[in-house]
Amino acid sequence: MNSLVIKHLFLSPGHNFFGRHGQSAESFPIVEREELHCVAGAGIEGDRFFNFKPNYKGQITFFSEEVYQDLCASLHVHDRGPEVLRRNVITKGADLNEFIGAEFDLQGVRFLGTGECAPCYWMDQAFGPGAEEKLKGRGGLRAKILTSGVLKRI
Repeated sequence: MNSLVIKHLFLSPGHNFFGRHGQSAESFPIVEREELHCVAGAGIEGDRFFNFKPNYKGQITFFSEEVYQDLCASLHVHDRGPEVLRRNVITKGADLNEFIGAEFDLQGVRFLGTGECAPCYWMDQAFGPGAEEKLKGRGGLRAKILTSGVLKRI
């Protein structure tokens, strides 16, 4: 993970899409931060998934800047930032799928990659038509936080 660079850090106090099947989306803001406070076993302080449930596999989510840029180019969308994808950490420099099932360190915080942050039909509304299909297998990484610490945008 030494080559992994943090480009953006986001959190949101509420769920816009999660658990809203068959309903309209909510409008909770996603807020960019200079740092995120990660709490082992609980999640990110102030985020919608903080203390969501015991042993939750998505305490923090990662998404690749490279995949975001490819998505923008392939769908000809240039008016949406990476925050609309509602992932916490936007990274550059690594294939995040390589961390599924693996422990890794980033800025002194230890994580366990638990699986792909699979895209859903809401991606077509949040980003643009075709986003769900384009993100299959590239939706980002869900992880558990194993040690507490602070992630900073560098």
